[in-house]
Amino acid sequence: MQALQMQKQSSEGLMALLRELGTAYLHLSQFNCRKAIDCLNNLPPQHYSTGWVLSLLGKAYYELTDYQQAVRYFSEVREREPYRLQLMELYSTALWQLQKEVTLSTLAQDLVAQDRLSPAAWCATGNCFSLQKEHDTAIKFFQRAVQVDPTFVYAYTLLGHEYVTTEELDKAMSCFRSAVRIDARHYNAWYGIGTIYSKQERYLLAEIHFKRALSINTQSSVLLCHIGVVQHALQKTEKALQTLNNAIANDPKNPLCKFHRASIYFAAGRHAEALKELEELKEIVPKESLVYYLTGKVHKKLGNTHLALMHFSWATDLDPKGANSQIKEAIDPALNHSQAEEDTSTTHPGEDYPSEGSSAPQHESSQEGAEFVSMRDESDESL
Repeated sequence: MQALQMQKQSSEGLMALLRELGTAYLHLSQFNCRKAIDCLNNLPPQHYSTGWVLSLLGKAYYELTDYQQAVRYFSEVREREPYRLQLMELYSTALWQLQKEVTLSTLAQDLVAQDRLSPAAWCATGNCFSLQKEHDTAIKFFQRAVQVDPTFVYAYTLLGHEYVTTEELDKAMSCFRSAVRIDARHYNAWYGIGTIYSKQERYLLAEIHFKRALSINTQSSVLLCHIGVVQHALQKTEKALQTLNNAIANDPKNPLCKFHRASIYFAAGRHAEALKELEELKEIVPKESLVYYLTGKVHKKLGNTHLALMHFSWATDLDPKGANSQIKEAIDPALNHSQAEEDTSTTHPGEDYPSEGSSAPQHESSQEGAEFVSMRDESDESL
C-alpha cells in the first residue's frame, strides 16, 4: 500500500510539473510573455535552473523587448549548457540590440565551431557583421543559414531585413513571403512586409500587414506603434493617437511610441501636449538628439526663438554628424510632412528623415537606448 501511494504521489507530481511547463509554453506561444514568466518562475529550483526553462525565459524577455534580461538568461544558458543551440539566434539578436560587439563575436565563433550545420550559428555570424555595418557580408551568412536549413524561418526574416537596409526591396519581399509560407504565425515576417510597403509609402497595405502581425502578437507595443504611424500618414490622426495610447499603456516607458505621439501632437498643432511628452522623453533617453531637435521645432513654432536655438544647439552637440539614431531610423513620416510646411531656415544635421520602414525591426536600437525596440522581429528585428 505504501509503495502504491508513493507511486501515485510521484505520478501526480510529474503530471503537475508537466502541466505547469505546458501552460508556460502555451502562454509563450501566444505571446502572453508575462504570464509565461510567472508560470516559469513558479517551477521548483531543480527544474527552473535547466537550460530549456532558462531559454524560454530569455525568449519571453526578448519578446517584451527587455534585452538586458534576455541576455542575462541566455548567457546563463551558455554557462550551464554550452552545447545548447536552441534559441541562440535570439540571443545573438538581443546582443545586436544592445550593441555588444565583443560578446556577439565570441558567441558567433563558438556556435560555428560547435556546429557548422546549425542555422542559429550562421544567424549569429550574420548579426555580428550586420552590427559592424558590413551588410553585404551579413547577407552572405544569412543566406548560408537558409542553405543549411531551408525551413529555418527566422533566417529568412533576418535576411529580409538586411535587404531592406541595403534598399533591395524586391529581394526583401521575397524573403518575407518565404518566411510566412513556412510559418504563417511568424509575425516578424508580416511586420517586414508592412515595413516595405511603408517604405514605398503604400500606407494602406502597410497597415493591413502590420495588423496581421498584431493579430498574432497582440501584446506588442512596437507593432501598435507602427500601426499608429501609418494611420497618421493616412490622415487618421485621432485613430493614430488612440493606437499609440494603447501601445504606451502596454509599455509605458517605450520611448519610440512616446516620440511618435509627440510628433503627431506637433503636426496636429497641439504644442503643449507635445512639449509635455518631450519633457518625459528627456528623462527616459537624455542623450537622444532628435528629442531635443523636435523640442526646438515646437518652441520655434511657438515663437520661443531663444529656447528653440538652445534645443537645436543641444541636438547638434549630441549628434554632430547627423548619424542615424533610433528615433531617426523610425521617424514619423508625418513629421516630414509638417517640416515641409515650415520655414526651413533652421536646419539640423539629421533633418532629412527616412520613412518609417527604413530600418529592420531588429536594428532599431543603439547603445544609448536599447529600449527602442525592436522586432527583427524588429526588430528584433524590432518584431
